[in-house]
Amino acid sequence: MIIAVDGPTASGKGTIAKALAQHFGLPHLDTGLLYRAVGYQVFLYDGAPDDPVEARAATTFPNELLGHPELRSEATGGLASRVSVHPGVRKALLERQQAFAGQPGGAVLDGRDIGTVIAPNADVKLFVTASVEARAKRRWQEMRDRGESHTLLEIEDDLRRRDERDRNRAAAPLTVAPDALVLDTTALDKDASIAAAIEAVREAMGKTS
Repeated sequence: MIIAVDGPTASGKGTIAKALAQHFGLPHLDTGLLYRAVGYQVFLYDGAPDDPVEARAATTFPNELLGHPELRSEATGGLASRVSVHPGVRKALLERQQAFAGQPGGAVLDGRDIGTVIAPNADVKLFVTASVEARAKRRWQEMRDRGESHTLLEIEDDLRRRDERDRNRAAAPLTVAPDALVLDTTALDKDASIAAAIEAVREAMGKTS
């Protein structure tokens, strides 16, 4: 069983995808981490994330970089959004993601183009969303817990910029797959969001079985 979980930044898709993987006994891949690694690799070499050639070269990052704590920072998230607009970067990472999705038994993948590009034939597709205000508050709390200092307004502005880039990029823009189940987590806490996602998957699988 392949489960595709898409959605904008801080919508809760990563938390939901991990919970689905644990519940259904499937391996999980946070594809956004790959783009964060590319963005951080560009940063490490003083490159330009908006340059398609330099961004493409950074896709050869070492695997151990995926465990670097800085990949979870807000700054690296912004770099990931910028390098992800380049078709060359997306093409370079496509095979790795599709291989993960196609492993025996299935998998859960979360990102922004899983259900539309990476695994268009996924058994279940979820599109997790929430208001910018709700997402900003969640991200602000996460950053505060990590000791990072940003205002809610700064985070809201950054999320809007990322959404704009993700939805309007030429290569694999963020969009809802026609057969995706939309889950709005604006008014849901973590446990309620996970419960709703599990129920949605069960219902979808029941309809296809």
